[in-house]
Amino acid sequence: MQQKEMQDGKPRSVSVIGASGYSGAELVRLLLRHPAVEIDTLYAFSQTGKRFSDLYPSVTCDREFLRYEGEAVSDIYFLALPHGEALTIVPELVRAGKQVIDLSGDFRLKSPDEHERFYRQVKPADAWMPYAMPELSRNDIASAEAVSNPGCYATSIILGLAPLFLGKDHSVKIKSVNCTAVSGLSGAGRTSKTELSFSEMSENMRAYKVGQHQHTPEIMQALGTSASSPSFDFIFTPMIGPFTRGIYSVLSISYEGEFCKDSADELYRNFYTDAPFVRVRGSMTEVRHVAMTNYCDIHIAHGPENGRLVIVSAIDNLLKGAAGQAIQNMNIMLGLEETLGLL
Repeated sequence: MQQKEMQDGKPRSVSVIGASGYSGAELVRLLLRHPAVEIDTLYAFSQTGKRFSDLYPSVTCDREFLRYEGEAVSDIYFLALPHGEALTIVPELVRAGKQVIDLSGDFRLKSPDEHERFYRQVKPADAWMPYAMPELSRNDIASAEAVSNPGCYATSIILGLAPLFLGKDHSVKIKSVNCTAVSGLSGAGRTSKTELSFSEMSENMRAYKVGQHQHTPEIMQALGTSASSPSFDFIFTPMIGPFTRGIYSVLSISYEGEFCKDSADELYRNFYTDAPFVRVRGSMTEVRHVAMTNYCDIHIAHGPENGRLVIVSAIDNLLKGAAGQAIQNMNIMLGLEETLGLL
């Protein structure tokens, strides 16, 4: 691993662009207690002039939000912006020699065509950075100066499926995956929307973007195929539930080959042996088991039986699905202990 430790024992300076949103706020909370870095500047376009503690009184941070105007003075930059806004900012920071972790979807997909199809935005063909899921690409992250942080649904689903597609020593062929995943309301961001208000969502649940969610090509890409020419049938039904934070994914899998419960359990546990934030549980996991943590919990809920398997995974969408995983990636990029500031 490339070592990029603190210079002269001094913490690295960090700035967050888009610090007023939910993911940005979680980044600030985590960075404030991280022993190897110190916050330099917080940027927020719509909240310029306000103080962080005005928006989030539970966090002691009186830094004022500034408007980002192209300055590049910090060592490390996190970007927690709406899709499309990082496309011009990230290249400028990279050219300035800064380390960058982008939480948007702007640089996740290698295919510009799939990006345009699912994000409804055009991007340059070279607008791609290493996909930074520590459990799958730790060495690539360690040698990178700029990375693309995975999406929240994608994190839960990819980690729930990865051993079946990327694991060794098993002869199972996946025929189809039917995924239903429920996200808490914070997954939609901080911007007020009537349909996501308490009175609309209390005692309610609904599906959205069925078959066309922007995390679909990201999931397929990470599993070694593509949304345009998939090697297995994939149906993804995202849903919104009446809780604040968390993602709960139920993965119903059809396969060909010999597979038993013990071999499935062994496959998952071996695959995640060196993954400090993935827990393969023997009992059913729940959202409350992972809320406010950087863990992904995985449970083999059914089978393998008659060519069927059901996997359940759970994460906190704002931590393992966004800010926590971003800090995890920063630690790897700096050559620090992967869990630093996250336990």
